[in-house]
Amino acid sequence: MSATRLLVLGVVRGYGRAHGYLIGNDLMSWGAESWANVKWGSIYHALKQGVKAGFLREDWPVPGRTDYELTEKGEFEFKRLLADALRKPEPRPDMLAAGLAMLPALTRAEAISLLEVRMAAVEAVHAEADDLLTSWQEPPHVRELYRLRVSAAADDLTWTRGLIERLDRGMYAMAGDPDTVGRAGSWPHPA
Repeated sequence: MSATRLLVLGVVRGYGRAHGYLIGNDLMSWGAESWANVKWGSIYHALKQGVKAGFLREDWPVPGRTDYELTEKGEFEFKRLLADALRKPEPRPDMLAAGLAMLPALTRAEAISLLEVRMAAVEAVHAEADDLLTSWQEPPHVRELYRLRVSAAADDLTWTRGLIERLDRGMYAMAGDPDTVGRAGSWPHPA
């Protein structure tokens, strides 16, 4: 639910005000059903739960349509989820994928700082898995689990270092950059 919540809050934040179909259409056009397991039903569930939790405010501009706006509490929740998605390595990739989809909401310095925290955490996972791989005795086939973790952590470190370098070189428009879509309400509404 957290990846869907992050994405839904992020899309509402991006537009400043959005209805469920617009949010879902964006997420589906990005392929979020495959990399974050987002479904139409989970989008509407996240919207209802967001209202209930005080993250979103509802408005009915025309009969049959509900628009949503982020509250101050919702902005805080969005930033919290986004930071966690980038700095905490998770076994499932959906939170990282959602965080990457919302990356431009951060300044370049914020993103790099969170990714550096991620690198330290992944380095610790790598070291722990490598120690277990070396010392594991019985049953011997379990060693493959640690070999997989070592390999995955090494790949994660390579990718994270690369993303930090790309951000450092100025790749991608980020919050605070001229003409960015990173600030709240900056996404253009479709015609």
